[in-house]
Amino acid sequence: MEQETNRVEAFSDGVFAIVITILVLEIKVPEEGGHELWHALWEQWPHYAAYIVSFLIIGVMWVNHHTIFSHLKRVDRPLLYLNLLVLMVVSVIPWTTSVLAENLNDPESDNAAAILYSAWTVVYALAFLGFWWYVTRVGHLFHEAVDKEGARATRMRFGLGAVAYPLTVILSFFSAPATLVAHGLIAVYYAANQIPVPLVVGEERLESASDLRK
Repeated sequence: MEQETNRVEAFSDGVFAIVITILVLEIKVPEEGGHELWHALWEQWPHYAAYIVSFLIIGVMWVNHHTIFSHLKRVDRPLLYLNLLVLMVVSVIPWTTSVLAENLNDPESDNAAAILYSAWTVVYALAFLGFWWYVTRVGHLFHEAVDKEGARATRMRFGLGAVAYPLTVILSFFSAPATLVAHGLIAVYYAANQIPVPLVVGEERLESASDLRK
């Protein structure tokens, strides 16, 4: 069963790697040359900005995904399908990123593109939250060292994205650039404020896997 867990994580890592690579492939090489190249490169700033933000979002997703699997001892069929759902949602992000980047400077379509981008992050937040709720519902997939009650108590904090991302949808109606900045700030927050999965060794309650190695 532990080998099966490793296989699922390896497959998932491959999907994340492909998705995060596709992001940069959406940034096209300018056709202009000579002195016009600098101007053409500058004109592509929406693509650079969207790439950085989406890279952060997917990167944080991967870190959270890896953290969860590092605490699992086994997988079951429902978890496999929930994991596929998460990967399916993640694989769409390069497309929503491209749509936003292409329309960020267009006053007639920038709001619609930002709404699409933000709405899809809501879908991802709900998919990942459902994944975590299933893992913590019974706790039968966790390693024995995991504090199941403590892990279950992280549900609400883990689900903050399901509250924050809908707010970006509202912001999308007013300003697409501000929406992109908001997504970047949310990603930075999650990157700097990871949610530890509590562990128990004997009678001692630990806050993370790093404590287990001390």
